[in-house]
Amino acid sequence: MRTAKGRKRFILLCVAPAVILFVIFMIIPTLNVFRISLFERGAYSPTETFVGFDNFNTLFKDEKFIVSMQNTILMIVMVTIFTFFFALMFAAILSREKIKGQNFFRIIFYIPNILSVVVIAGIFSAIYRPDNGMLNSVLSMLSGQQIQVLWKDQPMVIVSIIMAMVWQAIGYYMVMYMASMAAVPESIYESAGMDGAGRFRQFFQMTLPLIWTNIRTTLTFFIISTINMAFLFVRAMVAKGMSDVGLSFMYNQKDAGLFGYSMAAGVIIFLFSFLLSAAVNRVTRREVLEM
Repeated sequence: MRTAKGRKRFILLCVAPAVILFVIFMIIPTLNVFRISLFERGAYSPTETFVGFDNFNTLFKDEKFIVSMQNTILMIVMVTIFTFFFALMFAAILSREKIKGQNFFRIIFYIPNILSVVVIAGIFSAIYRPDNGMLNSVLSMLSGQQIQVLWKDQPMVIVSIIMAMVWQAIGYYMVMYMASMAAVPESIYESAGMDGAGRFRQFFQMTLPLIWTNIRTTLTFFIISTINMAFLFVRAMVAKGMSDVGLSFMYNQKDAGLFGYSMAAGVIIFLFSFLLSAAVNRVTRREVLEM
């Protein structure tokens, strides 16, 4: 009995610091965001005036906020589709095909994920330069005429940010998919090959179902990380006001002194990401296949 109580106390002591820190730095600030969203308050003023849901009513009529959320949704959809496709394709090639220097390619693909967003923004800003940037130079060479696309101006700025975000994220998710594919026994593929199943059929009817749990998890990561990373890329790559996403709109309202209004935008973004993640998990739910 004493041993059981001592074990419980030890577990409690180990878990307590993490729980306390989580409550102090996550739960309380999140609840405070919901509270402040119901008030009118300046960014640097302690004076608060209760306005109820007026901040939310104004938000839903604010054209800039609506456009920023449209940009956020567009980025979530496009970054998820392209990152998922390329990460899964490269993971399948490096896992199943016998290619010289596989470890080298794994490292090369993963390097963008460990780079700072500021570094990536600098790299792509150089690539997107209209006069002598690499992208316009390649397009000019292929077309046979001088091309000077303004990649960081409207209407191409969102496309430019999406390309940078996809390049940054592919390696991380590729490694996750490769870890799942490595757990699939080779004997299963050998049996399928003896039954006449080709590479594509094996991939779609065996590999994908067997790593589906990992795919569901990464889809949630796509949503949350895209919302966060879009803000960082917008701040680092483009001029202020050139293109806003949800979080950058919230940040700009705070800078303008509209703290309560900014927190109301944060509440909407939080609920949007939570509900979207829940919907994706519900839609992708299926029976788990075991090997």
